[in-house]
Amino acid sequence: MQNFILHTPTKILFGKDQIAEVAQQIPADARILITYGGGSVKKNGVLDQVYRALAGRNVQEFSGIEPNPTFETLMKAVEVVRAENIDFLLAVGGGSVVDGTKFIAAAARYTADADAWHILKTVGGQIVDAVPMGCVLTLPATGSESNSGAVITRKSSGDKQHFFSPHVQPLFAVLDPVVTYSLPPRQIANGVVDAFVHTLEQYLTYPVDAKVQDRFAEGLLLTLLEDGPRALAEPENYGVRANVMWSATMALNGLIGAGVPQDWATHMLGHELTAMHDLDHAQTLAIVLPALLNEKKAQKREKLLQYADRVWGLRDGGEESRIDGAIAATRAFFEQMGVPTRMADYQLDGSSIPALLDKLHQHGMTALGERQDITLEVSQRIYEAAR
Repeated sequence: MQNFILHTPTKILFGKDQIAEVAQQIPADARILITYGGGSVKKNGVLDQVYRALAGRNVQEFSGIEPNPTFETLMKAVEVVRAENIDFLLAVGGGSVVDGTKFIAAAARYTADADAWHILKTVGGQIVDAVPMGCVLTLPATGSESNSGAVITRKSSGDKQHFFSPHVQPLFAVLDPVVTYSLPPRQIANGVVDAFVHTLEQYLTYPVDAKVQDRFAEGLLLTLLEDGPRALAEPENYGVRANVMWSATMALNGLIGAGVPQDWATHMLGHELTAMHDLDHAQTLAIVLPALLNEKKAQKREKLLQYADRVWGLRDGGEESRIDGAIAATRAFFEQMGVPTRMADYQLDGSSIPALLDKLHQHGMTALGERQDITLEVSQRIYEAAR
């Protein structure tokens, strides 16, 4: 096991009716800005619950944060934060709203004469302060509610980039599985696939004798395999929704990634597909991952065999057939969840692959993966195989 430092400071308020506790988590004299996306949090009553919990407080709101939050929209919120002297941000929504709010929190206190996009160029390394924030999660998927990372898109240039900073780690997160009942099937399916791939990015690398992390990761994968389809079939099954929600949080709160090598190449290649073709984040992961695993079978051999055995129960036949079986089963699971796994399924013919590779080059993504051996040439083969 590799050395690590693990600090997961986000306070989790999990369960039914926990939104009512929001006021206890925010200073009484705070000037609060609620951030959210479209109208779903109004239709399902979540925003009303938040306002009831914050009755008598100084509260304003900013809406319109996109599913792939854009720099252009978020900078409008930054203007509100500065003009109204906002000193606490409350994100109400899914991972995109939480990611966007993290950027708002950092950009609002970034050097006034600096281009806030520089936050992304330095991957958050120059953030020294941020507006405190919390969140009420409505869509289990990204784990953003309990980590320090975010992904932002700049529409004007077609760039999608990430950043990290402990200054934007949410102070608290409310996770009420009931609020997910009204989510459309596509969002639930995307969330399950997203959490599944997050787990694999930290698990399917190479062994370092990290038994605890491996067993935690395998438990999350098995839970998502069991309850992902049930979440679609039984939308108001509290136990199912609770397990899916907690799995998505645990997949990316730092625990299973502590002390182990991590990949994340699937995400980097997927980000370029999202930025160029406006696909859902999880859709791009489903497109890229099976092709990447096929390309890197030799380098990931030991962990792929472990994955085949412990997650898929594949123990008969030769090693190659078990590895192929695990990759095929992964693709089939994504398809079962209603998330297609080839570019052609999204009316993409592969003609944009040169442009995708050019963006990877521009963003310095030329040595990806846990071994830093996914060059642009390898990325091209992965994209081609994913057509």
